[in-house]
Amino acid sequence: MLFPTTLVGSYPQPEWLIDRKKLAGRFPPRTRAKELWRIPEEFLEEAWDDATLLAIRAQEKAGIDIISDGEIRRESYSNRFATALEGVDMENHGTALDRSGHPNPVPRVTGNIKRRHPVLVKDIEFLLANTQRRVKITVPGPFTMSQQAQIDHYGGSREKAAIDYAKAVNEEIRDLFAAGADVVQIDEPYMQARPEEARQYGLAALEAALDGVTGRTAVHICFGYAAIIHARPSGYSFLTELQRCSCKQISLETAQSNLDCSVLATLPDKQFLLGVIDLSDPNVESPETVAARIRRALPYVPARNIIVAQDCGMKYLPRALADAKLHAMVEGARIVRAEYAEKGE
Repeated sequence: MLFPTTLVGSYPQPEWLIDRKKLAGRFPPRTRAKELWRIPEEFLEEAWDDATLLAIRAQEKAGIDIISDGEIRRESYSNRFATALEGVDMENHGTALDRSGHPNPVPRVTGNIKRRHPVLVKDIEFLLANTQRRVKITVPGPFTMSQQAQIDHYGGSREKAAIDYAKAVNEEIRDLFAAGADVVQIDEPYMQARPEEARQYGLAALEAALDGVTGRTAVHICFGYAAIIHARPSGYSFLTELQRCSCKQISLETAQSNLDCSVLATLPDKQFLLGVIDLSDPNVESPETVAARIRRALPYVPARNIIVAQDCGMKYLPRALADAKLHAMVEGARIVRAEYAEKGE
């Protein structure tokens, strides 16, 4: 099927599950932030299951083709995995600058980073047990995790830490595919935020995370959550470099940034999760607007290489708005798909 639709990571968590006002009032947490959950700890696992089912059903109702678990069990896209690793002191946090230049509490790396156990396998198993559609799951990337930590080990080298983060991510990805994932997405927003370091060692760390992986992988780069990072540059500072990456798909924004899609022609070997939903806009796009945003990429990318998605995760949107935007996204994809069917393509 041309122009399948998918979710880029997160779906809004219900207000009864998490304190969304507190969540919106801080940068995405790097350390654990258990105070955000409204549910007592002894009931939290059941509550996560229930809220994940809501996210699955919302995607199915909207007509999404490749289903995410919505990252419902996470306080942020990266902290659940990053804080489950050996070598991280979670009692005494460190500090690092976020992509907006502000200091944030972060994991403090005090020893060799290793994966203790599978972190997200139960999440993909739950997803597979509750939908008949294709499924994807997201993991934080090694470069981004190395930027979101205070490195007190490895002689302070983020590069050395990134390589060990990559080994942990590689083990997780292999287990996720073994459990039945159709797509595993690696989130690397800091490649856009810190492109020089990404060129120095970030791409090598990403390749190490993908070493020997044969399943369908996507790498998500973005300008940051629209609710937090408001300004958008006219283009990516780190994108064409991913042509050298062994990932199958690249997830990027085109809606809010009004990206010049001609840059996509520099990555001829890739499929694209094409962000066509502007998460900064409180208005719901019309299906025709979505279709027009998809068409902007078609002079540069074969139709078979486009997967339709939002710009970024929907974590900070009201649920009703997220649902309406997903529905518009699916309808917009149908418009363009029908146009290709009429051409016999």
